Amino acid sequence: MIALSWNDDTRHLVASGGRIAAIVIVALLANRLLTRGVHRVVTRMQARAAESQPGSIGLDDRARRVEARTGTVSTMLRSLSATIIYGLAALLVLGEAKINLGPLVAGAGIAGIAIGFGAQSLVRDVLAGIFVLIEDQYGVGDVIDAGPATGTVERVTLRSTQLRDLAGTVWHIPNGSITRVGNKSQSWARAVVEVVIAHDADIVLARGIVRRVATELVADPEWGAGHLVGETDEQGISALTPEGVTLRLVVDTEPKSQWKVERELRQRLIAAFGAEGVPLQVHHPSGPAT
Repeated sequence: MIALSWNDDTRHLVASGGRIAAIVIVALLANRLLTRGVHRVVTRMQARAAESQPGSIGLDDRARRVEARTGTVSTMLRSLSATIIYGLAALLVLGEAKINLGPLVAGAGIAGIAIGFGAQSLVRDVLAGIFVLIEDQYGVGDVIDAGPATGTVERVTLRSTQLRDLAGTVWHIPNGSITRVGNKSQSWARAVVEVVIAHDADIVLARGIVRRVATELVADPEWGAGHLVGETDEQGISALTPEGVTLRLVVDTEPKSQWKVERELRQRLIAAFGAEGVPLQVHHPSGPAT
């Protein structure tokens, strides 16, 4: 009887060990298959990102953005899938080892509810961060208007976005609190320059000066090839106000080059208007001096 009992126990241990080994092997294979699936999904994301932004505008910058975004998404998906697979495998192994999972599952459920109530904002931030990465709303190096602050993005995580404004202040903004984002440097940008001239100034001459300055900037190798990506658009009179007549010039530029182009255009326009004797209107606010 003792030998028979020992044989039964041995068979049970062998069978249980075989099932545990099978669970581990299946978990490893499932994780490997999901890793390959994630790689395919990320590759398709890269292809779609390249196709959705054709042209030669900011190719190097766009390639870096796509690589960083897809790398982060790939790491996140692989970690999530591995956690789920190995977690389920661990529960099955504990069940095969005849360990009572009731108290463990109950305790985990209570802990999960408590954490869920206490970390609602964290969950919202993480979900928002996932969509920021997947949809490529912005990335490191972009200049964005995030509502609470405007500046250059220095770091993006699943929980928060870190950006530095013009004054050098670093802002840490939870992703869940960002309700809208204005990206000022994605794919291409636009320089908009407006000049105000007096009502009695020669409008035709003034518009000719604006067109000539724009043409000279495009022909300049330093600016035309390095910062501009499209033809200039002299839009004529954009506003009539008591202060004067507003003329507008629009130029498409490389990402984050619009401010340099605007400053250069203003400097050239001031010199050109002064040389032609066309007065620029300067608005002097009323009220006592301070």
